[in-house]
Amino acid sequence: MMYSMTYVVENLNVSAKTLRFYEEQGILPNISRDEKGRRVYSEQQIDWISFIRCLKETGMPLSKIKDYKELYESGNATYLQREEMLKTHKVEMQKKIDESLKHLEELNYKIAMYELQKEEVMKNPDYNFKCHGLEVKIVN
Repeated sequence: MMYSMTYVVENLNVSAKTLRFYEEQGILPNISRDEKGRRVYSEQQIDWISFIRCLKETGMPLSKIKDYKELYESGNATYLQREEMLKTHKVEMQKKIDESLKHLEELNYKIAMYELQKEEVMKNPDYNFKCHGLEVKIVN
């Protein structure tokens, strides 16, 4: 079965411009066209577009995605290289997730500080709100 560009855009959350760019860059090769010259995509290409988005949205640069694609096209001789490439990317991604989780914890702490002091701040404009280490004494 073949899918229209409209289908791909609507169902994979990728723009037509991005699809054309991937094609121009050789990341999305061998795109067929229908009788009216419009791009159409196979199931395998849909899977590949989905995987490109996964890699891209997890921080892999297009140059590495292109390297991966070229290794894949080289066949099983590059199997271990591709596996290692994905494992390395996973480790990098996990580091970013861990860092983001630490930042989220800090935000949650600050929000909790706001919640704890909200009532006092609302009823007493001179209350010395404490949260950021930037506290100053309000002098009237």
